[in-house]
Amino acid sequence: MNARILLAAFILCVGWSSCKSPSAGIFGKRTPHEIYSQRITDAGLAQTALGSMWKSAAAKSLAQPVPVVIPYSEEGYFAAERPTALGLTFNVRTGEKLRISLTAKSNPQTTMYLDLWERRNDGQQKILAVADTTTGGIEYDVNSSQTLIVRLQPELLVSGEYSISITTGPSLAFPVQGGTRSSVGSFWGSDRDAGARRHEGIDIFGKMETPLLAVAPGTISRVEETKLGGKVVWLRPEGKPYHIYYAHLNEQLVRPGQEVKQGDVVGLMGKTGNAKSTAPHLHFGIYTMGGAIDPFPFVNPSVKSPPAITNREAVARQVRTKQAKTPVYAAPTKDTAQRSSTLHTLLRVEAAMAGYYRVTLPDNTTGYVNSSQVTSLNAPLKQLELKNNRSLLNAPDSLAPRITQLPSGTKVAVLAVYNDYDYVRHETNEGWIRR
Repeated sequence: MNARILLAAFILCVGWSSCKSPSAGIFGKRTPHEIYSQRITDAGLAQTALGSMWKSAAAKSLAQPVPVVIPYSEEGYFAAERPTALGLTFNVRTGEKLRISLTAKSNPQTTMYLDLWERRNDGQQKILAVADTTTGGIEYDVNSSQTLIVRLQPELLVSGEYSISITTGPSLAFPVQGGTRSSVGSFWGSDRDAGARRHEGIDIFGKMETPLLAVAPGTISRVEETKLGGKVVWLRPEGKPYHIYYAHLNEQLVRPGQEVKQGDVVGLMGKTGNAKSTAPHLHFGIYTMGGAIDPFPFVNPSVKSPPAITNREAVARQVRTKQAKTPVYAAPTKDTAQRSSTLHTLLRVEAAMAGYYRVTLPDNTTGYVNSSQVTSLNAPLKQLELKNNRSLLNAPDSLAPRITQLPSGTKVAVLAVYNDYDYVRHETNEGWIRR
């Protein structure tokens, strides 16, 4: 690596060390990632091979993110000599709270940038939140069902391991003291009045006079009694574009205009209004300017953890396929088969997730393989004695740079293959020879 790149990289890292906060007050409309990208340009690195690869990787991760299903987690490795970026896309529902956790094992002087984007129907992206390895993650309240993109990218010339976890949970607290998922007995959209109308909320059952709790800090906007809802309480959560509706209370314990904290008791469960013939329950609703919306994602207490990653030992190592046609998927799911690789193909493992590896093939294309369908290079496929002089190359290409020359009679261990080339080991060197 030439001195110009090393010096510029040093300037980038040191110059950035005091500017890691993602606060909008400091950076205005530009994100930390955008500021760092501009530093690459200002340092004269944008036209170098590594600088160009870094910028191209950033753009590709947003234009072609990999679809995943939440909850999701992966552990991976970024190599300084191969600038890359991780782009993941997924769907979220109105009312959920998205949590993205990032940890990294890298030099404290360096940073990995984490961005959250909205993917619009017109193909454009809108930045929603930013973080880095100094802040550890992102929390985002989902105000409308949407498709999101997470991008993770390290600074230029940085190697390091990372772990990222993406989960969703409720954005509001559960409104019934001691209630659980099984306490919900009637959901949004259920028939009411012999099908004449639909249920515009959820019903949470419990014992008579069970305390009902403020699901967020806010202001009590109305306390009244109606024919359908009986004794009701309305709460306007602080900073939210909707109102919370509690109905069928046996007793109201707040007054209009009262400020409440999350967890404060607003009333007691009952069966007033049109619920006199039912078991005691809370009718819980959420209303926006456009009308009622499904409140269940806002309070669903069942939070799923990502599947365990049990195959992390191969990350940042090379493996080979174990079967004649190993599927290479476009995403870590079996319904996205893209192509297949031949037996004993060499793969470089970039990341591990539940059941899969993200890999790079010898032609530098990437994909996902089932982790059970590959094996390590520890046991050579065979020993080979060269019958004539061979060039040991750093890629399976006749134009690739030569690592060393192997004279006739040299014994090598064949570790993997690709097309017309064998990947071999000789003493401390590994590389490719043409068959």
